[in-house]
Amino acid sequence: MENCSIISKPALQLVGIHYCGPYSSFPDEAIRLQTEFLARKHEFNDAIKSTVLYSPYYGNEAFATYWACYEVQHMEELPPGMVRITIPAHRYAMVACSNKRIGEGYEQLHAWMNEEKLQKHDQAVSLELFYIDEQHWEEEPVALLIPLKD
Repeated sequence: MENCSIISKPALQLVGIHYCGPYSSFPDEAIRLQTEFLARKHEFNDAIKSTVLYSPYYGNEAFATYWACYEVQHMEELPPGMVRITIPAHRYAMVACSNKRIGEGYEQLHAWMNEEKLQKHDQAVSLELFYIDEQHWEEEPVALLIPLKD
């Protein structure tokens, strides 16, 4: 599976907003959350490291917590209602896809992880990285990252 690989990411300092609720409300709530967050981009001034939208998430068969965040360099004062979170450094199984093909991306990544006998680190958060080009909202590149056990 040519789109899949293992990458390492250093610890991430993120600032953003989140939604917590039943899986039955996804992906509608995730899209709503990201739209609300992107409308507040101007509140970050120059603190954003890049325009990549980070969406860490964690859940089980009943519910999930999903975030919309930017990686920040340093922010003394956070925008109202936003929270700072730190994602520790991890190794991840990664697949590249697009926002229109996220389901297929996860299927491909899980199949590859099974082939390679890679195990998910159950206590760590997974990440969706959206490479948003504000000129082209239709289809955008996405990286799906699943944390791996060492």
